[in-house]
Amino acid sequence: MKKANTKHRPEKQASLIVDKENELLKFLIAQLPQQGRNSIKSLLAHRQISVDGEVTTLFNYPLVAGQKVNINRSKVYQERRELKPLGLKIFFEDEYLIIIEKPAGMLSIATDREKELTAYNVLSTHIKKRDNQSRVFVVHRLDRETSGVMMFAKSEEIKEKLQNAWKEVVLERSYAVVVHGPLTDDQGTITSWLTENKALRMYSSKTPNGGQKAVTHYKVLEKNNSYSLLEVKLETGRKNQIRIHMQDIGHSVIGDIKYGGIKSSINRLGLHAHILAFKHPVTNEIMHFESPIPKEFLSFFHKKQNK
Repeated sequence: MKKANTKHRPEKQASLIVDKENELLKFLIAQLPQQGRNSIKSLLAHRQISVDGEVTTLFNYPLVAGQKVNINRSKVYQERRELKPLGLKIFFEDEYLIIIEKPAGMLSIATDREKELTAYNVLSTHIKKRDNQSRVFVVHRLDRETSGVMMFAKSEEIKEKLQNAWKEVVLERSYAVVVHGPLTDDQGTITSWLTENKALRMYSSKTPNGGQKAVTHYKVLEKNNSYSLLEVKLETGRKNQIRIHMQDIGHSVIGDIKYGGIKSSINRLGLHAHILAFKHPVTNEIMHFESPIPKEFLSFFHKKQNK
């Protein structure tokens, strides 16, 4: 009989003994160096930390020497197993926010025309398993074929707080983008005004014409004779902004048939939400989340040489 592989399976429960006075969050960060600060805060928010048998969610809970801090991970592992078949990764979750990695091909939220599986209803199901009254709210969207970091709120109040102060709250939105052709300029800024027609297609204009101002900054990371890999940062967040601005400079996103591109060998849009950094709307902590550049993007530039 084949034995189960448990080589890298963490203990579902762990106990730590306090050696001196400290605050709980600082103690956990020092004791669990392999875990990130946000991951530890998520354990607290999910009521998975107890001190001498008493569950607490307080970051600054005062500890004294001799106390026992218990960590119960079983709940997290169960939730990850349930979400794994849907291909949705949760980077961070507390009582106010959920930060995810959305895969390419999944809608952010259903539309009047499309009612299929979405990131929104996957997360709704996820949180309702703990509390049937819980809800999630879309703070911003990613196109169906765009992958990467995305934020949801757990209350309408938090959603509105984020959206109303979006420019002040969001510190960085960075995308990895593969476009057709080598760019001449290694960096630049694109500014135009975007409007949407009745067919839901966005158009770009060099003059206002009643449209919304859109500003996109780009930097070339790598390029060859056929493609360029760009780091793109948004100063504004308009619908289809990156796709339209890439078309404006004559280098459409690969796979973007709607805005001047052609079908790509990786069968997806060459657009990935790489980094999202923002100020937490309640704790004011600076949060930074990064989803690696997809390997299929890099394959255009790092093809293995035939021996």
